[in-house]
Amino acid sequence: MNFNPNAKTEKNNETDKDEISYEDMHPFLQKLIDKHHVYTKELNAFEEAIAMVESGKIDKEVDKKLRQFFAYFDEQIISYNEKGEKYLFSRITKNMPKDEDFSAIDFLETDRTKSIQMAAVTFNMLALFLRIPDEQSRFIILDVALKQAKELLELLRVHIYREGTMIFPYAQRNFSNEELNEIQQRSKS
Repeated sequence: MNFNPNAKTEKNNETDKDEISYEDMHPFLQKLIDKHHVYTKELNAFEEAIAMVESGKIDKEVDKKLRQFFAYFDEQIISYNEKGEKYLFSRITKNMPKDEDFSAIDFLETDRTKSIQMAAVTFNMLALFLRIPDEQSRFIILDVALKQAKELLELLRVHIYREGTMIFPYAQRNFSNEELNEIQQRSKS
């Protein structure tokens, strides 16, 4: 399977051949897809703030956008990923035949830890940037922060892509409505 949302391949994999429309998805999966739209808007706003910092604009507006993203990350993204891993991913893993290679689950499960680490480095480096008196050191720190921010954005976007193109369609095809209802109920508790 190709996990890169930007890669163009000539061969279609199973998920490309059997695309499932939003309307045909279970309401639980639709809700997760809807959360991805909000998630993507937050990522876009964060990317915009990072671009502003790169261009030399560091003011209250940028600070507000950065704070908004990190608050959203702490409050929404982390809990969203925990629920996905705990219920949907574990059920998919149990449901798959032993010989089936579905390493996307492995990638998605490690995304959470990586994203928390990257967000922590980015947040702390951005905070440190303004507190360092030496200009050369400040810009080295800013460079590290911006690099981490871009890598975090890429990781989160690829995570959304993998869920939307592989995990959700797989769940729709391989679980009954009753099973998806059960997963939905368990994710609420």
